[in-house]
Amino acid sequence: MSASALFILDLKGKVLICRNYMGNMDMNEIDHFMPFLIKREDEAETTPLIAHGASHFLWIKHNNLYLVAMTKKNANAALLYSFLYKMVEVLQEYFKELEEESIRDNFVTVYELMDEVMDFGFPQTTDSQILQEYITQQGHKLEIGAVRPPATVTNAVSWRSEGIKYRKNEVFMDVIESVNLLVNASGSVLRSEIVGCIKLKVILSGMPELRLGLNDKVLFEITGRDKSKTVELEDVKFHQCVRLSRFQNDRTISFIPPDGESELMSYRLNTMVKPLIWIESVIEKFSHSRVEIKVKARSQFKSRSTANNVSILVPVPSDADSPKFKTSTGTAKWLPEKNVVQWNIKSFPGGKEYLMRAHFGLPSVDSDELDAKRPILVNFEIPYFTVSGIQVRYLKIIEKSGYQALPWVRYITQSGDYQLRTN
Repeated sequence: MSASALFILDLKGKVLICRNYMGNMDMNEIDHFMPFLIKREDEAETTPLIAHGASHFLWIKHNNLYLVAMTKKNANAALLYSFLYKMVEVLQEYFKELEEESIRDNFVTVYELMDEVMDFGFPQTTDSQILQEYITQQGHKLEIGAVRPPATVTNAVSWRSEGIKYRKNEVFMDVIESVNLLVNASGSVLRSEIVGCIKLKVILSGMPELRLGLNDKVLFEITGRDKSKTVELEDVKFHQCVRLSRFQNDRTISFIPPDGESELMSYRLNTMVKPLIWIESVIEKFSHSRVEIKVKARSQFKSRSTANNVSILVPVPSDADSPKFKTSTGTAKWLPEKNVVQWNIKSFPGGKEYLMRAHFGLPSVDSDELDAKRPILVNFEIPYFTVSGIQVRYLKIIEKSGYQALPWVRYITQSGDYQLRTN
């Protein structure tokens, strides 16, 4: 059994819109949700699942809304949470911004979507591209004759329409990796991981089948090949188009892709990453009247790669004023609302080292505030580079008409949660 009912509430717990899917529960039970949530928050015991008798509320918060699935005990909680997040994605596709105002302005469309995405408590079509084929935001005209569901809903492949035609057939694949890093004040790496995803932009006619080969360690072990330059992927999650049985049997990633843009897969590597951009900082206070910050940034990747749009956010005391900057490259500016100096370097080649000095005045009043304990944050993007070493070995495109198609592959590494603590 899955969801008995779905509610969208405002921040005060007032029901904006709801749908009773199974009729086996009292819809007034939702009145107990907000008091229980407030009580749990007051007791610092916030949980994603709240029970009241036989009723269970599984909820997520998005902007100024609560999305709540109400169910009885024997529900599949993982499925329901996945459904709630998918519902947020669908509504964002329709209204761009999902908030209370967009729900109030689009009641009819939201009701239609709630009817289509779930039937008798079980998730159905949750692909926004398919939903947009027959649930539009324009007015509906009454047509005489038998109403037929769109072909896509009854297709064996529910995420792709039949009869797609393009003059030029191409596939663009982006392998994007985000580096999460936490370095302590003595320079030791406390946490490092790579979170990756493969995104597709498909401009292909017909019903093509794609086969993707990666330098996957498990695959190379199965086939007995040298695995010295392979990656061990963890927490792999695929788009519904991937044939999971094939992947489990022989690690082949085989799929009929959705048209247009989609995320094919995501993965994680819990591996020690050498910091790509290393930061050293020294903060000196002089008799409580001024402070000087010296920052050294060093790129620790090969010189053939270049980091673009590097932004280094250095914390400064909240009572600082009268800034003066000197940089060996790039520009520095003070953001007083965030109490940071932002040092921007448009292009940062590998194996380079740059310096920035910031000088601030401080009020003469003595302050014990230690704002400098906040970490330095770094943002960057390195094209044509993956920190994990993942490689697309091949991307085959097979279509019964036998047309020729061009696959394009691009690699990008970017900063995720990248923090370096200071003394």
